[in-house]
Amino acid sequence: MRLKGKTAIITGGARGIGAAVAAGYAREGARVCVADVEFALAQETAKTIGNGAFAVALNVTSQASIDACVAEVEKRAGGVDILVNNAAIFDMAPLTEITEQSYDGQFAVNVKGTLFMAQAAAKSMIARGKGGKIINFASQAGRRGEALVTVYCASKAAVISMTQSMGLALIKHGINVNGIAPGVVDTPMWDVVDGLFAKYENRPVGEKKRLVGEGVPFGRMGKPEDLVGCAIFLASSDSDYVVAQTFNVDGGQWMS
Repeated sequence: MRLKGKTAIITGGARGIGAAVAAGYAREGARVCVADVEFALAQETAKTIGNGAFAVALNVTSQASIDACVAEVEKRAGGVDILVNNAAIFDMAPLTEITEQSYDGQFAVNVKGTLFMAQAAAKSMIARGKGGKIINFASQAGRRGEALVTVYCASKAAVISMTQSMGLALIKHGINVNGIAPGVVDTPMWDVVDGLFAKYENRPVGEKKRLVGEGVPFGRMGKPEDLVGCAIFLASSDSDYVVAQTFNVDGGQWMS
């Protein structure tokens, strides 16, 4: 029970990687706030994982929503010990077809949301004086460019960079900030990704997903559960001397 007595906020926690991490944290003894813009689904997830988990409606592009989420966790659980910045959206297009709307949307959620959610949680942690852990989900897309994925890659590169800066800024308060960079993970989001590749690369639906899975050195796409172990490690006291790092959990796709 490495997280017994801890309270964790997981953004985008209603499904996919976020839900898997939420369940893993609950098994390790944490009380989890499943924070998601899809509130009804977040409630279902919280009910499923148990251990006092509860749902909060959260739109990470809204400062008011962020502040309300942290205040609710302080009210219901006494404070925030762990934040997992998992909420993200994806879009893709050839460079000549990228729209301002697509750019603004991805940066609003993936970058702005990560930054200001971390800021609100850090303020709460500092005021409480007990330190804490912040884990930012980046991506292998933040390690390298991809021709059709310019904006998403840039947004996840920004998450890696922010993780470094946040880590250096907050460790003096006993707050460790680190990141996780998944590879290709079989979640509902990847069905959307596959459909976009089918559109822009003129492929049959499902072919891109099959090919990328075959291209992973481990031999398959990742599963949400494959990310849980690293997320538990970074939330626990086992990682107290780990600062400003982003761990690749990708089946061997990227080495750094």
